[in-house]
Order: sequence, then structure tokens, then C-alpha cells
Amino acid sequence: MTTDNVTDPYASVRDTTEGQVYTVTGQDWDSVVAGVAESGDERVVVNMGPQHPSTHGVLRLVLELDGETVRDTRLMVGYLHTGIEKNMEYRTWTQGVTFCTRMDYVMPFHNEAAYVGAVEKLLGIEEQIPTRAHVLRVMMMELNRISSHLVAIATGGMEIGAITVMTIGFREREKVLDLYELITGLRMNHAYFRPGGVSQDLPPNGLQELKDFSKWMKKHLGEYADFCNANPIFKGRLKDVGYLDLAGCMAFGVTGPTLRSTGYPWDLRKNQPYWGYETYDFDVPIHEGSDAYARFRIRLDEMHESVRIIDQCIKRLEEPGPVMIEDKKIAWPAQLAIGADGMGNSLDHIKHIMGESMEALIHHFKLVTEGFRVPAGQSYFAVESPRGELACHAVSDGGTRPYRAHFRDPSFANLQAAAAMSEGCQVADVIVVIASLDPVLGGVDR
Repeated sequence: MTTDNVTDPYASVRDTTEGQVYTVTGQDWDSVVAGVAESGDERVVVNMGPQHPSTHGVLRLVLELDGETVRDTRLMVGYLHTGIEKNMEYRTWTQGVTFCTRMDYVMPFHNEAAYVGAVEKLLGIEEQIPTRAHVLRVMMMELNRISSHLVAIATGGMEIGAITVMTIGFREREKVLDLYELITGLRMNHAYFRPGGVSQDLPPNGLQELKDFSKWMKKHLGEYADFCNANPIFKGRLKDVGYLDLAGCMAFGVTGPTLRSTGYPWDLRKNQPYWGYETYDFDVPIHEGSDAYARFRIRLDEMHESVRIIDQCIKRLEEPGPVMIEDKKIAWPAQLAIGADGMGNSLDHIKHIMGESMEALIHHFKLVTEGFRVPAGQSYFAVESPRGELACHAVSDGGTRPYRAHFRDPSFANLQAAAAMSEGCQVADVIVVIASLDPVLGGVDR
């Protein structure tokens, strides 16, 4: 593609059997429009994005339209690049959790789970993690699955005019965020999962709050079905829109609710269980519609299953136990308590650390500042996130920091299918297609 006799190697044109293909980059609008005009087709090229509304983050879509019909869709990502994976190479293994939790900010606990699981694999301590720590991790991930699906349903409903679905969706999500704050101290970006366990146990009133939440969700989840399942307007906007069958999912590497909407029951919690998921009683919802409506129904059903798992976690947490590995060369202090002023650790806990011995205090200082060493090697750990398979490939050179940490984010993989799913649909249906994939651009760009 040439502008002012200067060739841009990153915005090239190539001929295929189906016509010219344009590689879309930044500052390319004149070139793209000119290229389409030269083809002789009476098509219009429009931008959708990269503003936030209806694109679930700073996602840019370049649409070729024939009237109101979408003939071609090009996706552009990178507007939210944070360099998280690179930054993790300059922090200790434990500090890496504070970075990866910020990738897909709608499912922070699953980001932490993939990374921590990979680190524990490298350390060879998977069998030494306390049972209570695993139960807490499973419970937090299922709470996160509920909050993530609520965001997907609420924002997707808002974009097609179902305002009530949005308001009640965020109502329930606030309940989940309150639990996050109660248990971890933060509503998001928690860094709650640590190599070896979790940062702290439940507060004294934690179990009761969890029981109250379970009762609330069982009472109110049915409202979504009442508003949406048989609503002719809602179904009319979602039914037969964004069709993607099993072959398409396999070709694009699509996982999660989008894959299960084809009737294929692939869920890592069942197919490749981790952290004791095989000991929980729950079902994997599937649907055979392969469209946006099927994906909505699956997310709704999955929230019911997550509440089932949380109930089982509550029963298991009634028995006390440690939440961090016993190996003091790895375990960060896990029994932290907030001070009376609400700021920092409690004075009693600080006195305990400083009063053990000078050697213990020195070790504590070195563990926090320098970190522990991880044997050289590489590992891959995958979890079933709300959007599909989320995995971390961690590489160690034997030092106290990751040599490399790379994530397989499901939003990035799933977005590849958006162009095929929106081809031939109406402009308004592109919004439904993107919403049904439920991408979060913090995970895509990271």
C-alpha cells in the first residue's frame, strides 16, 4: 500500500483467489477506503470502535458493508497493551501475581490461578498445598465465574436495549465484589493466590456471609430466565445470530461457553481436573444452538452450577486448617490481619514475626525482598475460566524471577472467530456477536 510514494511494510495489499486483502494498521484509513473504492464494488467501509461502548474494551472493528449487510470484518487489537508479561520478568515469582491479576480484570482469580499453578508445577510442590487452600481457590474462582458471567449478561443486555437485565446483573455483581473485599481486602486486582497457597484465611464472619450470598443467588438467578429466556424481543436479537459450529470452534481454537454452545461438553474442570475439582458434584451445561442465544443460556446455567460448587466449598471450610505450604523457604506469611486503624498489618502479627528470632526476621526480609529460587525448567498450567481455556507457560532459568511468563488468553483466541461469525449479518448484529464471545481486551492485549 503506497501513500506519497512511501511504502508501508506493515500495511500491505495482496491478491488472493477471493480478491484483494488489506492488512489494517493504525493511521491507515485513507488507504483502506481507497483500496475498497478501486475494487469497483459499491461498498462502504466504517469503523466500529475503538471506543469502549459495545466493543467490550478498546477493540477496533473495520467493517465492509453492502448496505446494512456486513461483507467483511477486520479486528484490530493492541490499544490496551500493558506489557504485563514483560514486566513480570523483572519481579520475583510471588510479585508476578500482582501483575497477572490485572490482565483480564473481569476474572482476576483465574489469571492468578493459571500463573500460580504453573509456578507450583516448576517447584514440584503440587502435592504439598494444603487442602483448605485449594478449597478457597476453587470457591474464589467460582465466585469469579458468577461475577464474570453477570458482567457478560448485563453488558450484553444493555447493548441490545434490555436495561433491566443490566441493572439486576450489576446488582448481583456488587454482592460478589463485597465478598471479594471481605476475603481478600480488595474488590479487584487481589493477588490473593500465592505460590504455596493463598494470602490469608477467611475472616471470622466469612462463612456466614458466603451462606447469605448463596441464598440470595438462588433466589434471584431465576429473574434472568424470567426476563430473557422466553422474551420474544430478546430471543429475536440473539437467536441464529453469531452462528459458529463445532468445526469452526476447532479451527479457530475457541473454548468456553462458545464451544459448549455447539453441544460439545469440553470443560477443563471435568476433562482435565485440577485442585480437587473432580471431588465436586456439578454438571457442565451444553446447548446445541451454536448461536448467541445458546451462549447466553449456557452462562446462565453455569452460574447455577457455580452456586452448587460454592455450597460444597462452604461445608468443607467449616473445618479449620492451614492455607499456606509449610516450607518456610517458599511460604510468604499467610495469616495476615488488618490493623485496628484499617491500614497495614496488625501490630500483633508484626510483633510475632519480629519476636521469633533474629534469624527468622532476616529470613522473612530476604524472602520478601529477594524471593525464592525456582528450579530451571518450564511448565504449562491451564484452568477453565469464564471465557474458556486460560493457561500460563512459565519458564525458569533457576533464578528468583520468571525468565518468561506467557499466557494463553481465551479472549484473544475466541476473537479470531468474530469475523466469520459476523459475515453476512446486519451491522447491529455485530454488537451481539462480540457480546456473545464476551472478550475482555485487558486479557487480549496484556
